[in-house]
Amino acid sequence: MIFVASFLWLVIFAKKIFFWIWLWQLKEYHIGRLIDHFRTYKGKKLILNPLFAIKILAAFGIYFYSEVPMAYAILCLFFLEFIVSVRGFIKKSLKIPVLTRKTSVILSAGISFELLVISFLYGARVSLVKFTAFLLAVDIFVPVIASLLVLAFQPIAVAMREQALKQATRRIAEAENLLAIGVTGSYGKTSVKEFLAEILSKKYKVLKTEEHQNSEVGIANCITNKLEKRHEIFVAEMGAYNEGGIKLLTSIVKPKIGILTGINEQHMATFGSLRKTIKTKFELIEALPEDGLAILNYDDENIRKEKIENYNSKIKNVKFYSMTSKNADIWAENINADTKSLSFNIRAKDGDEADFRLNLLGAHNVLNVLGAAACAKYLGMSLDEISKACADIDPRRSGMQLKNGVNNLNILDSTYSSNPTGIISHLDYLKLWPGKKIIVMPCLIELGSASNEVHARIGRKIAEVCDLAIVTTKEHFRDIKDGASIKPIEVVFMEKPEEIIEKIKDFTNAEDIVLLESRVPGRVISNLVKKN
Repeated sequence: MIFVASFLWLVIFAKKIFFWIWLWQLKEYHIGRLIDHFRTYKGKKLILNPLFAIKILAAFGIYFYSEVPMAYAILCLFFLEFIVSVRGFIKKSLKIPVLTRKTSVILSAGISFELLVISFLYGARVSLVKFTAFLLAVDIFVPVIASLLVLAFQPIAVAMREQALKQATRRIAEAENLLAIGVTGSYGKTSVKEFLAEILSKKYKVLKTEEHQNSEVGIANCITNKLEKRHEIFVAEMGAYNEGGIKLLTSIVKPKIGILTGINEQHMATFGSLRKTIKTKFELIEALPEDGLAILNYDDENIRKEKIENYNSKIKNVKFYSMTSKNADIWAENINADTKSLSFNIRAKDGDEADFRLNLLGAHNVLNVLGAAACAKYLGMSLDEISKACADIDPRRSGMQLKNGVNNLNILDSTYSSNPTGIISHLDYLKLWPGKKIIVMPCLIELGSASNEVHARIGRKIAEVCDLAIVTTKEHFRDIKDGASIKPIEVVFMEKPEEIIEKIKDFTNAEDIVLLESRVPGRVISNLVKKN
């Protein structure tokens, strides 16, 4: 029976180590983001669940009643968890981190630890009762053990990070003729970066950061591994979770142009307040040289107000872009959006203008094009040249894709990332479609004290646009439902993929549209999107 206990526990422990390292990686090893996760319904369930409670009771039970029946009871618990693990493996639903040098080392340490535990117990020749009791104790503390492994690796990670940053900073300094452009904001930064790189590539040799390369290590690796002498422009997307984060990135990239796309409540839980979020995003503008250029979204109230009240004397060369106001340096007119494309006219204060027709989804992309166009025009491209370059923008670069669904449904895939402004924009796009409109989304995370109000706001927008909303996480479901109560639409909480799929198939007809927003379960996507 000791062999059976060992085998079951080895599988269970390995699965849990993989999960916890996956979670740390998902939160980018940021302890503030991990702590915020435990404020969510799913985060609380990791600890406050019936199985964990039973294990605690079993631990007390075996302490006071050290008999063989108790050991067999623990074996039964292990067996049940083993079955769940095997089932997850078969269904490919186990959470496994992306293998990097860091995760490989941490996972290797975790697996080595569990093998050492088993070796120690076999060497000690303990009884079945003590054997299972020890394994149970280690199992209960898996979250702590995994976190300690991550933290133990941090000194090495910090040393590697510092080395990477120094190397990248040196490479940028050596590239004397390189023009660096920083793009940051709570929303829109990825699209603006992608659009700008596509436009500028028609005239210059351009390097850009790839997806998920907006942290110091990601940007440093991009510079070290991909920057070449032929490159004339480097476009870097910059993300942060704390004050000083953007400032650190600018110390590496040394941008001469900074584009600030918009500021909202995204990641307010880690920033602490909207005021600190604004201050952090403006670190990009503060870092620009005297002869640099700040490109700001005039339509964003937080940016416009901050510029007027706090940065009026600090920023000398500023260009504003806007979808709504001719007070900006570059603006859009005659915007026309349909379900498959956008057309609009861009005008500039110097009299330059051009018509644009792009295969992009949603009028919000006009603003993203404007941000990129303002920069490209400053670098010598005419609006006509920019318009022609924009025709080659891949619709997938906007972060939202229209896919063919089963039963002739239209599936709008926006699962890359999510923020409050983005969701509102995607719901506005849904208005263009006839038939029933459904949104499937989890509650947003890391919004801090703004969470309740933001979810109520999203709920009101959902009621304005949709016929059905399926919310896949529980923590702010009530806020969404209350916000949507302004109209009699159906708002339901469902977390099981099979139930979500069945609900959508029962509710919809051919040609209806389903918006999949943020981290929707993979099985929902794979079952709703038609296989090619």
